[in-house]
Amino acid sequence: MPTSFAAGATPVFLRGLTALLANLEKGEAFAASRKLDEGHVLSMRLYPDMYPLTRQVQICCDSAKNGLARLAGVEPRKFEDHETTFAQLKTRIADTIAYIRTLDGAAIEAGADRDIVLTLGGQPVTMKGEIFLNHFSLPNFYFHHAVAYGLLRHIGVELGKRDFIGVRPTA
Repeated sequence: MPTSFAAGATPVFLRGLTALLANLEKGEAFAASRKLDEGHVLSMRLYPDMYPLTRQVQICCDSAKNGLARLAGVEPRKFEDHETTFAQLKTRIADTIAYIRTLDGAAIEAGADRDIVLTLGGQPVTMKGEIFLNHFSLPNFYFHHAVAYGLLRHIGVELGKRDFIGVRPTA
């Protein structure tokens, strides 16, 4: 049986965010056990022109909540980008998960054919919801999730593929 649009999108974001939360918890414990400066860890970048770990997590959260809200046809809830600690980043992820759970599945489902308008590079871009989800929102989510994972691995946090993918659904 084919999966509905909403049933295919929402759980993917929730699973990824839950995995990201668990990875940050491991990163926080690792940094504490090695007496690493938390600010230094959270400011790490893979390359000088890339965002630091903190911003990677923020964008990952924004990609999920903004993507699903736009598909649902509602204005996304705004989160201020002020996190400077592992605890604050974990709260942001938890708040993102809670927000996503408030979105109406039927409205997200209807979003497959809805026109989504974004400003990219200063220009308005319009795409159908299904294209938006599969070719913009999900790729952005996974890109920033993967970079956050890579930064944690780079400092030695013991994470593997299962940590990135998260807990497999049981049904």
